[in-house]
Amino acid sequence: MGAMTLIHTELCDIVGIKHPILQGGMGPYKTEALATAVTNAGALGVISCIGMAATLIPEAAPLDAARLFGSDPPAVILQKSIESVTKKTRTSGGVFGVNVPVAAEFVLASKMFVEQTIESCKADSDTERSLRVVVTSAGNPKPWSVLKKEGFQWIHVAGCVKHAKKAEAAGADVIVASGHEGGAHVSWDPVHSTVLVPAVAKAVKTPVVGAGGFCDGASLAAALCLGAVGIQMGTRFIATKESDFEPMWKQAVVEREERQTLVGRGLFGPMRFLRNRRAEEIVEQTLEDLPNFYLGEPLDSNEKILELERTGFVDLMDEKEDTALMFGGEVAGRIQNIPTTEELINNIIAEASDVIKTLPEKVLK
Repeated sequence: MGAMTLIHTELCDIVGIKHPILQGGMGPYKTEALATAVTNAGALGVISCIGMAATLIPEAAPLDAARLFGSDPPAVILQKSIESVTKKTRTSGGVFGVNVPVAAEFVLASKMFVEQTIESCKADSDTERSLRVVVTSAGNPKPWSVLKKEGFQWIHVAGCVKHAKKAEAAGADVIVASGHEGGAHVSWDPVHSTVLVPAVAKAVKTPVVGAGGFCDGASLAAALCLGAVGIQMGTRFIATKESDFEPMWKQAVVEREERQTLVGRGLFGPMRFLRNRRAEEIVEQTLEDLPNFYLGEPLDSNEKILELERTGFVDLMDEKEDTALMFGGEVAGRIQNIPTTEELINNIIAEASDVIKTLPEKVLK
């Protein structure tokens, strides 16, 4: 077999990666193992902070943080994860990032995680070289332009054109346009990727990455045709051998069809779950509590939703499939296997290259 044709876009130059693919930040795990594997495969691996902060939001703590992360305080958990990924990616020379949710409910934790990320880079030259990116999501981008002053490439996730323009005005280096079909945090407004990605790409001059529904070479090629410079994947990366997620969760992604996800109220807003009895209960409670949740009432105003989430995460760690809380996007219906991360990324690039090469002869006369 000959050498694989590379797909090189502006994203590769901005971030310093080989392939124009980003790993989404996904809780409740720190995604340390997945970030390492993705980075070593030439894409952007990302450490996820959201689960680390559970102890800091007691009224909305979705999981037993001590059971998942040990007894270290959140900043130390992040510090150790950064050190681990730095060490395990040193040989490959890959680049990784940290995802920090910046929702209003999370702001104290957001500041702490940003400060720890900055400190980790200052404390170690290898980390400073490889930890190049901070991804902010689920909130107002304006306060976080400090990331650029600290030398990071700053990526912000937006779910609509209006928010993408705010991210551009704030100075983000890259904007992720995240469509409604994505897993976990989504907008109430059902604007999907084939509408959102080209709309954002047209509305801003900042490079745009497509998220929500991307999982293979054909969808990467489609994203490039829609005006994006790459893709971000979450659900597809869950179903890989190295990912930090339970085997039950990985298998659930493979088994679900495209209709077997549901959107209900979750931490920081609406979230898309893989369908099971627990997801159905959350949706039923969400519908019962409308319109308050739709209008932005704080999550802690409803203990029923909180309890469903808390117990759902406990059941996840106990591997009780029907009552476990598992996030996932509609793209689960297009995922049929659990490859290694390197196999997945190489296959995506090979397929996208083939699509791009052969398309002209199929459509141009």
